[in-house]
Amino acid sequence: MDRIEQKRQQAALIIPALNEAPVIARTLATVPPGLFALAIVADNGSTDDTSGEARRAGATVVRVPERGYGAACLAAIAALPPAIDAVVFMQADASEDPAEAAALLAPLYDGRADLVLGSRVLGNAAPGALLPHQRFGNWLATTLISLLYGHRYTDLGPFRAIRVETLRRLHMQDRNYGWTVEMQIKALRQGLRVLELPVPYGLRAAGENKVSGNLGASIRAGVKILSVVARSAFTPLH
Repeated sequence: MDRIEQKRQQAALIIPALNEAPVIARTLATVPPGLFALAIVADNGSTDDTSGEARRAGATVVRVPERGYGAACLAAIAALPPAIDAVVFMQADASEDPAEAAALLAPLYDGRADLVLGSRVLGNAAPGALLPHQRFGNWLATTLISLLYGHRYTDLGPFRAIRVETLRRLHMQDRNYGWTVEMQIKALRQGLRVLELPVPYGLRAAGENKVSGNLGASIRAGVKILSVVARSAFTPLH
């Protein structure tokens, strides 16, 4: 096992989940053995047996009663053991391939990047996986980021890898829909080396789409994302 493979064993997988009992075990079953030291499922106030399914599949469960993607991520980060030096964030619905996490982690460990993003836009998205309003929202937000911060992202997708020490320096605060874009903007403002890699993206394997499949939730998410983009331009760095 080479040096990078050894270091990868100190990475953790973080999966925020809300009412994902129908699919969470399937998602965890596809994680390549030995790629992560542990997998954390942040149960974001589920009313089904998401926690039980995740535990039976071998994950560590962190219960987060406060609803919100960012709140779930922050709670999972707070629960990381000291030995963990990198994290990968991934969705619970089996739309992403956890085997791709190895490619996201490699640039962190060989010194090429500080934040590695899995781009659904650059990758091969299954028909219907990225809905028209998702594509438009991505385009609008990434265009504004380009205008304000001088860097052109292609995607705001949640599949990403970052070192723990780097993540803590970002002082992440958003507790819901603005989490991913907050991270990407703060990375630019702190001069981090950001790399986007193409990743495949599929349809949800089971369960209900909480945001993209709900027009009202999609609008709320879009408004929050755009507000984070604009507000960050006038917020002092920590």
